[in-house]
Amino acid sequence: MVSRCLIVDDNQRFLDVACWCLEREGIEVLATATTIAEAMQKAAEHNPDFVLVDIALGAESGFELTRRLVAMFPELRSRIVLISTRVKEDFDDLVQTSPAAGFLSKSMLSAAGIHELLSGGQK
Repeated sequence: MVSRCLIVDDNQRFLDVACWCLEREGIEVLATATTIAEAMQKAAEHNPDFVLVDIALGAESGFELTRRLVAMFPELRSRIVLISTRVKEDFDDLVQTSPAAGFLSKSMLSAAGIHELLSGGQK
């Protein structure tokens, strides 16, 4: 089964690499976004199965984006994966209280890791 996603990150180089890697592993990347406004627009346009959201979006917050996505698209509750180059422990309390499925380090990003989180793996 092919999963369809939106990736939100303010680093274009990361977006390019993540798209390439995930598509090789069977995930269809419907779109990418670099800001909250763009992410909201792309989510409405593409109706992704799940969303990868960088915790730090320049001056914007990935946690804020997660809350807005779930408020506008309730079906995305527990279908958002927060990502960062920093370690989970830096954000653990915020991740636990967010409506996201959980957190993955960008260095560990993979289709298997995403599917494990979305199927109820560790938050």
